[in-house]
Amino acid sequence: MGVRGLAGFVEERGAFCAELRVRDTKLVIDGSSLYHQLCFASADDSRRGGEYGLFSATVRDFFGSLRACRVSPFVVLDGGRGADDRKLPALQERAAERLRAAHGLSRGEGGCVVPLLTREAFVQALCRLDVPFVQCFAEADREIAGLANRWGCPVLSLDSDFCVFELAGGYCPLTHFQWRSVCGGDGPRGRYVPARCFSVDKFCGHFGALKKSLLPLFAVMCGNDYIELAALEAFLSAVRSRRGGRKHARLRGLLSWLSQFTEPAEAVDGVLKYVKKHQREEVRDLLCASMEDYTPSDVNLEDFFRSSRYECEAAREVGLPQWVLDALAKGKLAPFIINALILRSTFLRVQVENMQRPSAHSTALPIRQVIYGLLLKASQNTEAASRSKQANGLPVFCEFSRLQKTLKKNFVQAGSLPTDFCDDSFSLEKLVEVSGCHNRSGIAVFHE
Repeated sequence: MGVRGLAGFVEERGAFCAELRVRDTKLVIDGSSLYHQLCFASADDSRRGGEYGLFSATVRDFFGSLRACRVSPFVVLDGGRGADDRKLPALQERAAERLRAAHGLSRGEGGCVVPLLTREAFVQALCRLDVPFVQCFAEADREIAGLANRWGCPVLSLDSDFCVFELAGGYCPLTHFQWRSVCGGDGPRGRYVPARCFSVDKFCGHFGALKKSLLPLFAVMCGNDYIELAALEAFLSAVRSRRGGRKHARLRGLLSWLSQFTEPAEAVDGVLKYVKKHQREEVRDLLCASMEDYTPSDVNLEDFFRSSRYECEAAREVGLPQWVLDALAKGKLAPFIINALILRSTFLRVQVENMQRPSAHSTALPIRQVIYGLLLKASQNTEAASRSKQANGLPVFCEFSRLQKTLKKNFVQAGSLPTDFCDDSFSLEKLVEVSGCHNRSGIAVFHE
């Protein structure tokens, strides 16, 4: 996650962060970062599939510390991969890394793999604790930044992308959020969580006259989950810093080079001088489009926390029924369902098991095929459905699973549904209206 090398650079240079006492405030929390951090903080043994009771207790203790400091948490979770699926290469690479880690754990080596149902256990814990949360339609970073700026409060995350967003209340890295060490007493100022807050002013000041508006271009050229620009290798080699050692040399050199410009368009022109002429316009378009990823979203998540519904243009464009969007936002539909609906593609989560044997996910394949059949029946006229057909015309879904210890793409045929499911009464729009007598056929998978 985040900008390559930036988290380590910020950690190494402690002067980029200021001490902060978190109390009496709203706090927008990157839910995906939090449940990963709490999973590892709970001393969970991922070799044996996880201890969800211990994890849930850690989640309870975390929010108990916030409550003791009168901090109002609002958790924002990532949703599906998005209709454009721009992060697919990065997700494949990350899945392969997790698979290697799971293989090592299965052989008694060290490492960490988030247990299979951690996200589900986290959502259930939030519900029990009455912690307000929302699950976005796709990647949540821009929505998190937009909500935090609307309220003027900090963002709590582990994602270095938040060093690049312009955040009114700042970015607090989870690694320095000492929720187990609440300080203060019952005096007039009350209790607080000791934390550190990234200071974009200190960061930019370290590189002379570096403008904040140039940070999105810096992030894009460093490389992130969305972009890999091989065409810029000549430029990045030319600006590599020769001072301060090899570690972070590219990052330091790029920031120093950018400090000579006053606005992004001027800097982009400077970059393109190092790019072959026939590639320049394509690279310009890619850089400018990618910088938009660091502008806070116009989606108003505050509406959701007031009325349990919000408007999202990207969600409307795919034409899903309102009940699907509402269920996704409330965490009642997993991202698995949205990815299958929109992309006809899913990642089956890595787990620790005997890598010489078939994946344990193979046992649930018939259930997934029924789910795919229901989804395909509901949206069989979409463009994605027309693309997901083999030569024989049968609809298929792509599953990223494993073959022994290698990530593999499998094409799975959607299951055939009973005859009484083949009329219009079982469209996606009407699926929640199906009577209980039909639930045995698999419809209940759409609900908690």
